[in-house]
Amino acid sequence: MNCSRRGLLQASLALGAWPSFAALAAPTSGWTMPDEHAPQRSVTLAFGAKASIWGPWTVDVQDAVGRLARAMAPFQPVTVLCRASQLALAQKKCGMQNTRYVISPLDDIWVRDTGGLFVVNGQAGGLGTVDLNFNGWGGKQAHANDAKVAATLSRDSDSTWMRSALVGEGGGIEVDGAGTAILCESSWVNPNRNPGWSRDDIEAELKWQLGLRKIIWLPGIRGKDITDAHVDFYARFVRPGVVIANLDNDPKSYDYAVTRTHLEILQSATDADGRLLEIHTLPPPLHPRKNKFTSGNPDFAPGYVNYITLNGAVLLPEFGDRAADQYAQNLLRRLFPGRVVVPVNIDAIAAGGGGIHCVTLQEPFC
Repeated sequence: MNCSRRGLLQASLALGAWPSFAALAAPTSGWTMPDEHAPQRSVTLAFGAKASIWGPWTVDVQDAVGRLARAMAPFQPVTVLCRASQLALAQKKCGMQNTRYVISPLDDIWVRDTGGLFVVNGQAGGLGTVDLNFNGWGGKQAHANDAKVAATLSRDSDSTWMRSALVGEGGGIEVDGAGTAILCESSWVNPNRNPGWSRDDIEAELKWQLGLRKIIWLPGIRGKDITDAHVDFYARFVRPGVVIANLDNDPKSYDYAVTRTHLEILQSATDADGRLLEIHTLPPPLHPRKNKFTSGNPDFAPGYVNYITLNGAVLLPEFGDRAADQYAQNLLRRLFPGRVVVPVNIDAIAAGGGGIHCVTLQEPFC
């Protein structure tokens, strides 16, 4: 069994040990983070909404997670993490078609951030999980249970578990599967995650752990949302050399200026193979529907860029802005030919600052 330079053998989990950095395994190589648009073995959701975080919206969030599970199940196997006490409720909301349930303590629903990064070993074969030491986005939320979700998923997927020396979240990294990544400095080069680490330090570690050759850095923006600006709300690879970029057209939005800065950087950037990027812009809706989730809620996050691809499908949010919804659906149909585009109402999830990509995690074939 292989493990990373700063990780420990997954076997330590079987002994009930939560590893420390004092006993580090020997260096290995060959792990790469694959393109998430490639064929997938399954996709995971966390049925973890609770009233202490979501308050009166808890049931609405559970319903939205259930809608996503039912929308995904026709395309590939779905895994739902849930608390033992909520198994029956999760099954009722999420359904049983092509869906299995894994009991796990949970704090919340953001499995993209808590579940680690799946990697594959092209040299030795096999699947790995890089645990990014989830710390509640810099200590902003209770996370004792969610900090162990990556290890839980590693056991469930029978993958090699590798604990990173970095603190980060899965929504904070976007890769093309061919050696290029896009990251926001605001969520990585941040003392609430990685005190004392320079951008160069972080870049070197991620390149080594994930098989990357080039990282394109966007500034992001600190303190405006709980994540300190995850890249999966700003820029996504369609395939190597092709990127969808968020371009906020609301001058009152704090993202108005930063998305234009990001666009300038991306338009002049090259990938790991030296190609200029082909950029497609995807604006958020200017007129999302009015309801209890959107009205007077500064955390509401109406972004289409936070879509997810499945085997044969693309799931994206719809926000009730007919022109904007249609534009987003048409663009994704054009950029992902052969996939069915499935719009889903996730207003309750967006009310907490996240989207479809944030609450899902694909497991690749290896």
